[in-house]
Amino acid sequence: MTEFTRHTVDTAPEAARPILKGAKASVGFVPNLYATMAEAPSLLSAYTQLGDLLSKSSFSATEQQIVLMTNNRLNGCEYCMAAHTSISQGAGVPADVIESLRSGTSIADSKLEALRTFAQVMNETRGWPTQADLDAFFAAGYGQQQVLEVILGTAFKVLSNYTNHVASTPLDAAFKANAWSSKDAQNAA
Repeated sequence: MTEFTRHTVDTAPEAARPILKGAKASVGFVPNLYATMAEAPSLLSAYTQLGDLLSKSSFSATEQQIVLMTNNRLNGCEYCMAAHTSISQGAGVPADVIESLRSGTSIADSKLEALRTFAQVMNETRGWPTQADLDAFFAAGYGQQQVLEVILGTAFKVLSNYTNHVASTPLDAAFKANAWSSKDAQNAA
């Protein structure tokens, strides 16, 4: 497979450098995903902007991670599952929710489970939910805004999941404690 360049702040194209510097200042290192995306500054910019927009959505931190980790699992992104497990832990997402997301099993909280199910439907149908899918999501207390915000989260994950797939992005040391394998998840489900 083609080996993709992982940039440092110094080797990155000029347009990507401020984003890499910001990541390093924020988390103490440049994540390998960002280092890889830096080769295409427009991709890195789009990814970080979508992440910022999702953080301003109506979803709580837990709900955001449900959308993101559901897509990561379905897309088989081992890098993003480990990274978002760490992010979820730092954001205070309950451990049982994280475990459900990693294994693809039901979440005990019925409203959160409705979100996980709907995010899964959106991924698996490529954005073609049935009216029954929409009705179930609405019955759980979500609305049209949240349908569209699930699309935002799904688009965000396509950028990172697909990048990690083609680049075989190595897992950062900071995320290794939460390594995840799509094969392990299939065996657990």
